[in-house]
Amino acid sequence: MRKILVIRFSSIGDIVLTTPVIRCLKNQMQDVEIHVLTKKKFSNLYKTNPHIDKVYEYDDALKKNIQELKSECYDFVVDLQKNKRSVRVTRALRRPHASFPKLNFKKFLLSTFKINIMPDVHIVDRYFKAVEKLGVTNDYQGLDFFISEKNNYDKSLLPEGFQEFYHAFVIGGTYKTKILPAVKVAEIIKRINEPVVLLGGPDDVERAEEILVRVNEPTSQQANKLSSDSQILNLVGKINLEQSASLVKNAKSVLTNDTGLMHIAAAFHKNIVSVWGNTVPELGMYPYLPKEPERCHIVECKDIKCRPCSKLGFKECPKKHFKCMMEIDVDRVVEMLRY
Repeated sequence: MRKILVIRFSSIGDIVLTTPVIRCLKNQMQDVEIHVLTKKKFSNLYKTNPHIDKVYEYDDALKKNIQELKSECYDFVVDLQKNKRSVRVTRALRRPHASFPKLNFKKFLLSTFKINIMPDVHIVDRYFKAVEKLGVTNDYQGLDFFISEKNNYDKSLLPEGFQEFYHAFVIGGTYKTKILPAVKVAEIIKRINEPVVLLGGPDDVERAEEILVRVNEPTSQQANKLSSDSQILNLVGKINLEQSASLVKNAKSVLTNDTGLMHIAAAFHKNIVSVWGNTVPELGMYPYLPKEPERCHIVECKDIKCRPCSKLGFKECPKKHFKCMMEIDVDRVVEMLRY
């Protein structure tokens, strides 16, 4: 029995993007165990994956992890993180290993000087460079995301007006400059005039309340209570990630920022309207739908000269105008949601 260790510490979307490599390792290699090293806070994303045999959780004591991993005597280590910590692990294990082209310098040129020499290759396809030596190739079946039975959101719990269909709006993101402002989201909701479920984490609660106020809910306190004739269901901060993923899975379409649930939506082959602010799809992290690219609709302001201003994002727009999001074409978004 051969053992393969895959290293990816974070974050939600990046972990989902590793799932094709893990699936292909498991399916294309005979008699193989797949182990993963990841941060403790993200470990459940891997624990539900049936292609993974063991998950090691990294907290702060990486030294302890290394001692445990050494005892496994891995045949090969696949580094899909490629940072100082992951390199430390691969060096300490002293086992055959490989990584992928991270292209940090090319990303720097694009985000700093607007010089685009990035290859037209998705990050998933670059990840497969790390398993070439093992003879593992991409099956082009897309991403995986597995929901535990206990977290499958029961559709019968939805209000009657949402049980036939609804749109899922993912309103959060790690950085403010990657988030469509509440005023734009509210405008889209009013234009589409169809059932909408708002999704996000605890950090997005205030934004959800602002959206509801802007679509003429009386008060933020009342906004959290769904009336029978309302077309907005606010579940922001009220359910966990897997439950949110379950609602994404059953949605007619998904409006999303460049964030983790965007990649989860791609795993479920949804009709995705992906809105981009200070980052750009050319960085290689757009929704991965290799056999159904028509399901992904990118909405961005290409004529904003200052974007991309970062490969990640900022707390505030460096130029203070935030045109890359404020000038998003609402009519086009609505059209794509109804696609």
